[in-house]
Amino acid sequence: MALYNPASATVVQPTSDDSTPTTVASSTTTVTILAANSNRKGATIWNDSTANLFIEFGATSTTTAFTAKLFAGGYYEVPFHYTGVISGIWSAANGNALVRELT
Repeated sequence: MALYNPASATVVQPTSDDSTPTTVASSTTTVTILAANSNRKGATIWNDSTANLFIEFGATSTTTAFTAKLFAGGYYEVPFHYTGVISGIWSAANGNALVRELT
């Protein structure tokens, strides 16, 4: 079977013109960092704490089952097109998560 490569392809990148900042207080139990939002184009999370933040794509984050570990002062960009809930848990309760949701 022959391979076929079109002469050109159009890729439409999502754009955002709105950014909503929120602050989530640290906790040693699971908290919601971002609620599910079908209009989300992207998001950023900055761990403004001296403790590690464990984030999870889903409703429950633990220090052993997580999507990403943000060290103190760490920054994370949520992959574009992920619109589900994001939860988090800290290794100690101090500081906050500074969140920006792009819609």
